[in-house]
Amino acid sequence: MSHRLLIIGSGPAAHTAAIYAARAELKPVLFEGFMAGGVAAGGQLTTTTDVENFPGFPEGIMGPELMERLRAQSERFGTTIYTETVNEIDLSSRPFRFKADSQQGSAEAVIIATGATAKRLDIPGANDGELWQRGISACAVCDGALPAFRDQTLAVIGGGDSAVEEASFLTKYGSKVYIVHRRDELRASKIMQHRALNNPKIEMLWSHVVTEAKGEDFLQAIRVKDLKTDEERDVPVAGLFFAIGHIPNTAFLSGQLDTDDQDYLITKPDSTQTNVPGVFAAGDVQDKKWRQAVTAAGTGCMAALEAEHFLAS
Repeated sequence: MSHRLLIIGSGPAAHTAAIYAARAELKPVLFEGFMAGGVAAGGQLTTTTDVENFPGFPEGIMGPELMERLRAQSERFGTTIYTETVNEIDLSSRPFRFKADSQQGSAEAVIIATGATAKRLDIPGANDGELWQRGISACAVCDGALPAFRDQTLAVIGGGDSAVEEASFLTKYGSKVYIVHRRDELRASKIMQHRALNNPKIEMLWSHVVTEAKGEDFLQAIRVKDLKTDEERDVPVAGLFFAIGHIPNTAFLSGQLDTDDQDYLITKPDSTQTNVPGVFAAGDVQDKKWRQAVTAAGTGCMAALEAEHFLAS
């Protein structure tokens, strides 16, 4: 199967790229993956509940429904969607060749929008089907403003810049925020440490780990263990946020594209172009700073426009 444009991904970046490319009559094919990275087609938004910060939905919208709408819009304009995972791709020459679960083919241009998977800790009570998205999240900026967390005691696990930034963000809504860190000093930058340690709403739980999440239909408490004394106790909280980093979904590329030290794809300034002409990257797979649905959609638009220009030239 030979295609003009191949899009790999299933989130806002992938579908926005597909919408623009289809309207430009590029006849894109989109491989949305089958439980790629352990997440259903639709990406990280399929694991969220209320999305209140995506433009156009003043009353908010459920994450899975938003992705269903984006997918339907892609199909409406002529995108061909396959629920298969692209496992291999050869970017050494054009046309680029790829292998998916049950088929293989080639494409003149490729948009990689495979996203990044938030790291989670395997804590009893925090797994899917229990309290995940019932008080437990991996994105404070996405979920922290929800009514369930307002004026409540919250907790963040982590010790880097992301953890401190998310804890600071949560102080806008919660009455108190614990930062649970397994060491006795933060890994965050000095300015971020100063921000956390001087915020009256933030309390540090140094040398502690969370061993269990407790609650019936919603999180009610976390059990923490002091690593120096082995003492365990319950801390009442209404929200627990993992801030221990993300893993960009780039392993299938086998090192063919330039990445940074955390394996995020590197794109040229003011562009979605990678180091290989004709290969573009959009969304969280190349964005470790903002990681928002709307910014992913924006780069998806950019990638489609750049791919259109590339194919035309």
